[in-house]
Parts: sequence; C-alpha cells; structure tokens
Amino acid sequence: MIYRYILRRLGISVLQLLGLVIAVFFLIRMLPADPVARLVGMNASPAAYAQAAHSLGLDQPILIQFLRYFGLGHPAHGLLEGYLGVSWVTNTPVLTEMGQMLPVTFQLLGLSFLVTLLIAVPVGIISARRPGGIVDKAVFAYGLFGGSQPEFWWGLLFVFVFFFKLGVAPAPLGLVDPMLDSPPTITGFILIDSLITGEFDVFVDVLYHLMLPVLTLVFILSGPIMKMVRQNMIRALQSDFILYGQAAGLSQGMITRYAFRAALAPSMTLVGILFGVMLGGAVLVESVFSLGGIGQYAVRSVLAFDYPAIQGVVLVITGLSLIIYLVLDILYAAIDPRVTHS
Repeated sequence: MIYRYILRRLGISVLQLLGLVIAVFFLIRMLPADPVARLVGMNASPAAYAQAAHSLGLDQPILIQFLRYFGLGHPAHGLLEGYLGVSWVTNTPVLTEMGQMLPVTFQLLGLSFLVTLLIAVPVGIISARRPGGIVDKAVFAYGLFGGSQPEFWWGLLFVFVFFFKLGVAPAPLGLVDPMLDSPPTITGFILIDSLITGEFDVFVDVLYHLMLPVLTLVFILSGPIMKMVRQNMIRALQSDFILYGQAAGLSQGMITRYAFRAALAPSMTLVGILFGVMLGGAVLVESVFSLGGIGQYAVRSVLAFDYPAIQGVVLVITGLSLIIYLVLDILYAAIDPRVTHS
C-alpha cells in the first residue's frame, strides 16, 4: 500500500512540475518587457536588434520556442535531456551557474534548520508540559517579537551589534575569508569539500562566516516552530489515549514520547513548508551577508530579463520543493499509516 501511495504522489508531483514549467515559459513571454533591447541597448540599429533576437531564438513563433526549450525541435538538446539552456547575460549554462549557487543556499538553510530544531523542539515540549509557565510565556513573547520585523532587518541589526560593536563576528563579505584558498570542488558544498580534503581551517572559517546569517534565520524560524510544537503537544496531551496512558500509570517520559510522536507530523509539515519557502526566500539574508546563493541569482535573472535563467531557477526550486514535500508525505505515512488509505 505504501508503494502505491508513493507512486501516486510521484505522479502528481511530475504533473505539477510540468504544468508549472509550461505556465512559466508562456507567462514570462507575456510580460511587457523586451529582453533583446535590454541586451543590445535602446539605441541599437534594427540590424543589430534583429541579429540579437535571432541569436536568442526570439524571432521564432512562441510554439517553436517552446518545442526547442523541451528539446523537441532543432537543436535537439533541451529540457527532456536535462539541459536548462544558456544564460543570456553570462553566456554560461544555467545548470552550471545554479550548481555554484545552490550549495551556498543549502548550507545556509541546512545549518539554520538544524540549529532551529535543536532549540525549538525541546522548548516547545517544555512549554506544552507547563502551560502558563515562565517558558510558555517566554515562547509567546518571543514568537511575537521575532516575527514582528523582516529577516533582513534582524540581519543588519546582528551585523551592527556582533561585528561593528562587539567585534566577535566576521564582516558580512561572503562565505570564506578572501585570504584563504577554497578547497578543490568535489561535491560543490564547501563545508563538505574542506573536510574531505582535510582543510579544517577553511571549514572553521566557513562556519565562522555563516554564524550571523544562521543566527538571523534561526531567530526568525524558531518562533513559529516552537508555537507549532507547543500547540500540537498540548492537543496530544489532552487526547484520550494519553489520558488512558496516564491512568494506566505510564512514566512521564513515556507519556511525553507518545505525545510527541502524535504531534510530530503537523510540525514536520510546517518545517517542510518553511524550508521550501526559504529556498528562494532567503534572498534578503543572502544579500545582507553577500553569500551569493540561489535567491540572489533569481533576483539578478529577473532584473536582467534572462529567460533561461528564470525558467531554470523556477524549475529547480519547484522540483526541490516537491521532493521535500514528497519526503514529508512518506514520513507522515510512516508515522500514521492511515494517510495511505486517503
């Protein structure tokens, strides 16, 4: 039953991704923008304009452009072969550029969510165990305080306090000290590559430079996750099976474990949604700390009317988000097998 559920979810995800790719392809070409004029300049001659349009393939009917994008026309290589095109601005394959940007965002989000979960889950459980207590009131106040300002503001504030005033954090000038040589690219993730090559000074330096951006995202993300864990734990602790376990004399630790398992699925859903949102939504934090992640790449592509890059970013981020949601659904089904019958 679980395998049929996974196959059904995979089929739905593929259809969603295909529909979004088609929609993005046609919608960006309906925008009142002229990427050819953006590249050659407003004062270019008609011959130069026509040559640029031909080189970009924009002189063809839109259906021909669509078939070429999918690799169904000439040239044959296209999306069906995993080819996302070449950036109109840098003349570099989009997949190559995103291969350099995505690891930065993944490292930032991975560390941020890891630290967030290590803090938010225990605090949420403690808050649910003692409603109205000091921890519970602190969680409520912290959730309102942390979410009352945008993330880039907290990033700038942390830079001012920890770098400018206290001098305990590095300058927001990238992922690694410019005086250090980056390790050879093996996986694309500089933290992993530095460990593989034994360059532990680079590993420590990258963690040092990620300190403030991770702190910024943890400060923003931990509030809603704490609230979600608290709310679901309270609901689970008031359920009939927990009340029965208490009446049967189960230990407090066992009661908490059973309640946490019941509260885990909705909390995982929130974490997955937040991760998917932050894949492209961490652009402001990346900009504040000059990290050069996928969010900044997406913004630059939109401002430059770089159609292949825009399509590639949307496709990759959507695909990764759908994979995250699929994994969450599988975990949800493992926790509660009843969902496979829905």
